[in-house]
Parts: sequence; structure tokens; C-alpha cells
Amino acid sequence: MDQNKIKRINELYRKSKAEGLTDAERKEQKILRQEYLELVKRNLRSQLNNIDIEEKDGTVVNLGEKYGSQEGN
Repeated sequence: MDQNKIKRINELYRKSKAEGLTDAERKEQKILRQEYLELVKRNLRSQLNNIDIEEKDGTVVNLGEKYGSQEGN
């Protein structure tokens, strides 16, 4: 997500606290927040899929392979 969208999310938040938002601004805020949350989830999933765990028996298991790589979630 580019910095302009993050800046806009913050502007809308501050405006909502100060004076309230119009219906169009509320809709924009909701869309931007959803986009941001999806990006955070995707990045977290990507990081978790690259973690290897060493089991007690010495085998190494990749979490992405063990629990299913869910890039789309």
C-alpha cells in the first residue's frame, strides 16, 4: 500500500474524530481499511509460510507446508 493511501486513512480518522465524515468519506474509509488489513494479513501469512520448525526428533518442518500455504487468505 502506498504512503498516500496510508496518509488518507489517517486523515479520515482524524476528521472523523474532529467533525465527522460524510457518507462518501465513510465508504472510502471502509474500503481503504479493508485494503490495508488484507495487505497486513497477506504479509503475515507470507512470513509465517517461511518459518521452519525443528521437531524433537530433529526433523525440520516448514509451517507453510505443514498447515497449507494459504497465500490467498
